[in-house]
Amino acid sequence: MPEGHTIHRLAQDHADRFQGRPVRVTSPQGKFSDAAALLDGTGLTATEAHGKHLFLGFRAAEWVHIHLGLFGKVGFGDAPAPPPTDTVRLRLTNDTSYVDLRGPTTCALITDAEKAAIHARLGPDPLRADADPGAAYRRISRSRTTIAALLMDQNVVAGVGNVYRAEVLFRHGIDPYRVGRDITPAEWDALWADLVELMREGVRNNRIDTVRPEHTPEAMGRPPRVDDHGGEVYVYRRANLPCHICGGEIRTAGLAARNLFWCPGCQQR
Repeated sequence: MPEGHTIHRLAQDHADRFQGRPVRVTSPQGKFSDAAALLDGTGLTATEAHGKHLFLGFRAAEWVHIHLGLFGKVGFGDAPAPPPTDTVRLRLTNDTSYVDLRGPTTCALITDAEKAAIHARLGPDPLRADADPGAAYRRISRSRTTIAALLMDQNVVAGVGNVYRAEVLFRHGIDPYRVGRDITPAEWDALWADLVELMREGVRNNRIDTVRPEHTPEAMGRPPRVDDHGGEVYVYRRANLPCHICGGEIRTAGLAARNLFWCPGCQQR
């Protein structure tokens, strides 16, 4: 499932290609046909992301709400658009670009009120200007749930996925099994600030890199990481490999329905 930086990047890309101009809206697959017909020929007025939710605004109070889930894919291209396949849930086109949406968990036309309800149930997003990290900490500081699970709970913090969860805890030496109420305010402030910077970099580069300059392949004289995820990381998908810092073995275990990765030697806080 894409992490929050990807959704914010998609919001930017939609705005760059389509905002402020009339858009042709179709649903070759047919599952979004009625809504597409209502929007066809109107202009894209706004794009927005909150966590893993993408919102495309049309007219005054109509929003296409998209959640990619595990299988959703978005593909951009330059005009002229090729004939669509029957797997395309939503296609936007104009005289310069097209974008196809396939396999999302959610693709629905919603109102302002429905959009507000989605925002209300989500936690603060490190990439949003209106984020309140204190709201997340109030929940974390009262919880007996592990910090690793809390970081993946979109109602606590929106947009953090398995990669950022594992990496930010490693970068701060925090045992992923520590419960939320044992995280100090200073530790939370540091975690939040790091998430903001890492995820902003993810938007800029369209990939996740979490290793500090002194731990890059060039600095350490090690081979670059080869993985379909891309990017240089400390622990994510590095189970049984040596830690870049202490040389100990990276471990993995299931937590919150996902694979957790951590270094027992470096994460003892």
